Amino acid sequence: MDTAPLHSDLADGPSGGRAFWLRASDGVRIRIGIWTPEAATKGTVLLFPGRTEYIEKYGRAAQDFAKRGYATLAVDWRGQGLADRLLDDAMSGHVQFFDDYQKDVEAVVTALDTLDVPRPLHLLGHSMGGCIGLRAAMNGLPVASCGFSGPMWGIRISSPLRPVAWSLSWGSRRVGLCHLYAPGTKSDTYVLAEPFETNKLTCDADMYQHMIAQARAHPELTLGGPSLRWLHEALRETLALSRLPSPDLPCLTLLGTEEDIVDVSRIRARMAAWPGGRLEELDGGRHEVLMDTPAMRARAFDMLAAHYDADSDGITDPASPATAVAQGG
Repeated sequence: MDTAPLHSDLADGPSGGRAFWLRASDGVRIRIGIWTPEAATKGTVLLFPGRTEYIEKYGRAAQDFAKRGYATLAVDWRGQGLADRLLDDAMSGHVQFFDDYQKDVEAVVTALDTLDVPRPLHLLGHSMGGCIGLRAAMNGLPVASCGFSGPMWGIRISSPLRPVAWSLSWGSRRVGLCHLYAPGTKSDTYVLAEPFETNKLTCDADMYQHMIAQARAHPELTLGGPSLRWLHEALRETLALSRLPSPDLPCLTLLGTEEDIVDVSRIRARMAAWPGGRLEELDGGRHEVLMDTPAMRARAFDMLAAHYDADSDGITDPASPATAVAQGG
């Protein structure tokens, strides 16, 4: 693994953070960031970020986990952060096939064979990372437990517009226009275009300003709206996942009561049927409950750490984790 840049001053994470380049099986280069402070002896959180996000955005989350005894490994998925962008328009959130993200997961798991990170491993998937993480867990991701925050197990689209989203995103592939932005989106970075007063991410002005400062300092980390191809692939993947049973893992899912980006009904339905699963709805929380008010963040990280603590007798040192993921468990 080659060393990659990590904007530590921007991340505001624990000291000693490191970043590395990884190559997925199809040659796409992705980036991982790792924080392993001395006090983090309980295990490592595999943090799967959402669409548009990047490693540095989770520096403060890594601080919160470090205070509770956990190291953090975060990922720049293909097409975002400092990973390889997939279109000439670098601001377009694009993917060829949604399953390509599993190639990124495989690269991360393979790297774990050589990285000195505390075990056991625990999953935390936010938004799109929750969709990728759920599929990876179904495929045998070597974690002792999983947690999710506002997971994208469905996309919030009004009933009248849902058939339009399906038909338009499907049709765009047939006429060579799937690289175009999905309707209602553009190349602008959300936090630079949306005022705090109307944003759907957080109720905390300081956290929102932190996101703005990061975007202004390093615009190369940021991303705009999704392409029509990404939209179609996401609709297909979330529908496919909704028809599959949950993996045999303890699960805690956090959901803000003011969630307005992902499909809340899909989250509630899956968690109601997940054996050993628990859904916690945080009053007043928006999409990013891990980046909300200090009180909400403290509650969220306390619950996640307690959940991981309870399940630390799971997988501690898998002999060949890459094989498990590659072969679907």
